[in-house]
Amino acid sequence: MTEGYEFYGAEVSYYSGKVRAYLRYKRIPFIEYGATAEIYRNVILPRVGWPVIPIVVTPEGETLQDSTDIIDALEERFPEAPVYPATTKQRLAALLLELYGDEWLKIPAMHYRWTRNREFALSEFGRLSAPELPPEGQREVADRISKPFAGALPFLGATPKTAEAIEKSYEALLGELDRHFAAHEFLFGSRPSIGDFGLIGPLYAHQFRDPASGELMKRIAPNVVRWVQRMMKPPHPKGGEFLPRDEVPETLVPILARMMREMVPVLVSTAHLFTKWVAEHPGAREGAEEIPRAIGMHAFTLEGAQENRAVFPYDLWMLQRPLDFLSSLEADEKLRAADLLSAAGGETFLDFPAFPRVTRKNFKIALA
Repeated sequence: MTEGYEFYGAEVSYYSGKVRAYLRYKRIPFIEYGATAEIYRNVILPRVGWPVIPIVVTPEGETLQDSTDIIDALEERFPEAPVYPATTKQRLAALLLELYGDEWLKIPAMHYRWTRNREFALSEFGRLSAPELPPEGQREVADRISKPFAGALPFLGATPKTAEAIEKSYEALLGELDRHFAAHEFLFGSRPSIGDFGLIGPLYAHQFRDPASGELMKRIAPNVVRWVQRMMKPPHPKGGEFLPRDEVPETLVPILARMMREMVPVLVSTAHLFTKWVAEHPGAREGAEEIPRAIGMHAFTLEGAQENRAVFPYDLWMLQRPLDFLSSLEADEKLRAADLLSAAGGETFLDFPAFPRVTRKNFKIALA
C-alpha cells in the first residue's frame, strides 16, 4: 500500500482534466504522474491492457479507469460534499451535461486542436511522451503517437464539410455558458456538480490550454475562463452549496436545448443501430465477441451541415445514467423532470427507444 492515490494522466488530456479537477475539489491526496512512454509500458498496459489515460491507482493497489468510473468509485470513499445533486431536476440536468461534455464536445475539442492548435499539440505530445529526448526527437515521437488522435476527426464527423458548423455551434455554446457563469460560480450554485466535471474535460484541456482556442475563449467568454480557473483551483474545496428548491437556472435551458438539438438524434440512431448490431452478433451476448469501439457510420446534422460519423456504443453506457435516473423516479418527481425536459425540447428522453443494456468489464464495454 502507498499513501494517497496515484493519478496517471496529462495536462493535454481531455479526461485527465475532468479527474484532476475532481481530485482537487474533493481534497483527495494524490500524486500525479505524466503518462510517458515508460509509464505506459510499466504501469498502464500491465494494469489496463491497452493504452489509455487517465487511470487512478488506489492505496490498496486497485486500478480505476474511465473518468466516470473513477469519480463514482471515489464518491463512495469520499462522500463529503457530493458532486451529484440530491434533487430531481438538478441531478437530471447534471447527468445530461456530463454526457454532453464527455461525448459530444469531443467534436469541437478535436476540431480546434488539430486544425487550429496542431503545432502546440504536437509539442505537448512530444514533451510528455519522451521528456528525455531533444526537441527533434520529441517531434518524431509526437508525429507517430498523435496519428490516432488527429486521424479520429472524420470518425467524429469533424471534416472540412462541417468545420464552419462546428465553430458556429461551439462559439454559440460559449456565449450561452458565459451568460450562465456571469451569475453563477458553477452550474447549480457554489458547488461543482458532475455536470461541471463533464464540461471541464474539453473546456480545459483542449479549449482553454491550447493557444488559439484559449484566445478565443478569453475574447468571447471571459466568464467561462473564470469558471475554468475555479474548476482547476477550487475556491472552496469540499464546500459550496447547490441552489435551493431544486432550481435549474434559466440560463442552463439554452445549453440543454442545444444538447437535445445536436446530440439526441445521434443517440437515438446509435440505440437503433446497436440493437441491430447485437442481433447480428450472438457472440457478443455469450461474451465470446468484444463490442468494438465503433460499429459503422451514420448521418448527423449540425447547424444545417450534414455529415457521417462513427456509431459509438460507449455513448449508450453514458446515456444509461440519466435514463436510469429517470426510470427510478416516483410519479410526482417524474413530472418535475418532464417539465425540465420539455423546456429544453428533450421529450425524447421520457420514452427513449429501448436498446440492449451495456456495462463495463475489464475496462471495456460489454453487454450486461
